[in-house]
Amino acid sequence: MNTPPARALIAEDEPLLAAGLRADLAALWPTLDVVAMVGDGLRAAEQTLALQPDVCFFDIRMPGSTGLEAAQALAEDWPEPAADGSGAPFPLLVFVTAYDDYAVQAFEAQAVDYLVKPVDRQRLAACVGRLQARLAQRGAPAASAAAAVPADALQAAVAQLRALLAPGAAAAGGAPPRLEVIQAQVGNLVHLVPVAEVLYFEAADKYVRVVTAQREHLVRASLKELLPQLDPAVFWQVHRGTVVQARAVVTARREESGKVTLTLRGRPETLTVSRLYAHLFKGM
Repeated sequence: MNTPPARALIAEDEPLLAAGLRADLAALWPTLDVVAMVGDGLRAAEQTLALQPDVCFFDIRMPGSTGLEAAQALAEDWPEPAADGSGAPFPLLVFVTAYDDYAVQAFEAQAVDYLVKPVDRQRLAACVGRLQARLAQRGAPAASAAAAVPADALQAAVAQLRALLAPGAAAAGGAPPRLEVIQAQVGNLVHLVPVAEVLYFEAADKYVRVVTAQREHLVRASLKELLPQLDPAVFWQVHRGTVVQARAVVTARREESGKVTLTLRGRPETLTVSRLYAHLFKGM
C-alpha cells in the first residue's frame, strides 16, 4: 500500500518569505503537499486543527498570536486519541525566527526544530531530512502495532511546549514590577482590587475577568500583559486563558481521561486545566 504524501502548513506573515519557503520545500521535498499558507497565529491554529497536517512551519512573530501561542492552542485543543490509539498524530513543529539568540536559547534542547531567517537552503535540507525520518518512524509497522503513536506524539509535543513556554525560557531584559493593585473602572467609579484577593484571572475577548471571592471585575487589558507582572510562585497559569492563585485552589480532580478540574475557595464554579499545565497538580 502506497503511503500518502506528507502534508504541511506554513504560517508566515511576510508573503515573500512564505513563498520562498514554499519554493525551497518544493525543491527539497517534491512530494510534500502544502495544504495551507496563513499569515497570523490565530488562523495558524484554526487551520491546523481543521486540516491536521503532518508538519507545521510557524513563524515566531506573527500578528495576533505568536507561533508559540498558536502551538500552545494546538496542544490544548488537539483531539484526544481514541481508546485504541487511533487518530491524527500531533503535527511536527518547526519554528521560524529572525532571532538566532532566541532560537538557540529556547530550542537547543528541544525535539522540535527551528529555522533562522533568512532560511539557509542547507539548514532547511537538514531540517527536511529530520522531518522525513520522524514521519517514517511514525509510519513504521512496529509503531502502528503499538497503537499509541498519536498519544505519544501529543504528550511529547506537550512536554516540549511546556519547556518553551516556561517563565524565562526566552526572557529578555529585566522583569517588570510586580502588580499589587488592579484598577477596575466601571463608569466614573474605579475599584481598587488588591492582587492578593484575586482568585483567578480569565481572558474574555479584549478584557480580563478579575475574580475575587465576593465579586468580579472586567479590566481592559490582555492576559499576556498581566502575566509578567504576577508572581509565578503565587499565580499559576492553568490554561492559555486562565491564571489562578495557587493558594486559593482547594481540590484538583483528575479524571480517567487525564483532564483536571479545580475548585477554588469561595467560588462555586470549577476551572479546567489544559494538558500543558496538568503536571502542576500531582500528589506528593
